[in-house]
Amino acid sequence: MPGNSFNVSKRVTAKKGATAGSGGKNRSSSGLKGRGKTLPADERPWHKGYSGTEKLPDKTARKQEKERRAAAAEGRAPKVGIPGTKDTTWGRGGGRGTTGRPAQQRGARAQGRTGPRVAPGRKSNPTREGPELLLGRNPVTEALRASIPATALYVAQGIDIDDRVTEIVRTAGDRGIPILEISRLELDRMTGGVLHQGVGLQVPPFAYENFEDLLAAAMEQTAPLLVALDGVTDPRNLGAVIRSVAAFGAHGVFMTERRAAGITATAWRTSAGAAARVPVSQVVNLTRAIKAAQQAGFTAIGLDADGETDLYQLEAAVGPLLVVVGSEGRGLSRLVGETCDLRVSIPMMSEVESLNASVAAAVTLAEVSRRRIYG
Repeated sequence: MPGNSFNVSKRVTAKKGATAGSGGKNRSSSGLKGRGKTLPADERPWHKGYSGTEKLPDKTARKQEKERRAAAAEGRAPKVGIPGTKDTTWGRGGGRGTTGRPAQQRGARAQGRTGPRVAPGRKSNPTREGPELLLGRNPVTEALRASIPATALYVAQGIDIDDRVTEIVRTAGDRGIPILEISRLELDRMTGGVLHQGVGLQVPPFAYENFEDLLAAAMEQTAPLLVALDGVTDPRNLGAVIRSVAAFGAHGVFMTERRAAGITATAWRTSAGAAARVPVSQVVNLTRAIKAAQQAGFTAIGLDADGETDLYQLEAAVGPLLVVVGSEGRGLSRLVGETCDLRVSIPMMSEVESLNASVAAAVTLAEVSRRRIYG
């Protein structure tokens, strides 16, 4: 209708046509080129199916080689594939059979850190670095008496002075160890809230005794007695076992390097410093170490709640003896239990299923000591 209609015109937009190709006219040496045919596996050195005599190194080896070249160009130590030094380890082993990180690498990583790093952990664990802090008056006193290398002594302000504190401060001063007096709040922060009794001794990581040396030294004794730990993971149990070993005259302890507790600040404290007097060794294969002790003349007894031999009827207690203690949960592993000469049980009067690993070790060592003294 006139007056009510309006023109609607469509806006016509030309569609963009397809981009024309070059038709191969722009092909040059810098243009896209085909990769050619795929070589069969036996002709590719990087393939696992390569049949030639020389293969390219794997990814890890190539990465390590690249790092070595870069380190050589910069005049520094490479980050991978190098052995550690032994100049900052402590313990009865004096650094024999130990590994660690180079001092310059440790120092570079430690830059920018204030105060000592409190890192309880096994020395062999590369993710744990820096010195450890021994805590408690007895552990610190025993460490100083054993002349263990130390880098600093921390004493809390306002500490109650007793004979042990007096000996600690005097011994540290005589040895030239820096004595730093700090607030109790700062010492609490450094120790993560662990009971410290107002003193802390900073020491390098622990160095374990070589197993062959430990075995040879024990065989020189009149009645050799060793303890092996099969998967004990609680450092407090480890420390308690070491304390019992020292108390009942045993001549050393050994355990596996992996999946087991090592000598940490917690283990040291639980041992009340006995780790300074007891040789402690780590082995790669516990079964192999037990067999080596058996070949040296030891009788290996495994502590087992279902063992067929009564501890109080153990005739082998008077000869060279190796006491094998199982882990906190599963006890002796199958292979270790089969390797032992005897499986020994501790008689109990109640319905208690079993004893704690460190308690069982203490009871056994006490009975062995009693039989050796009184017959």
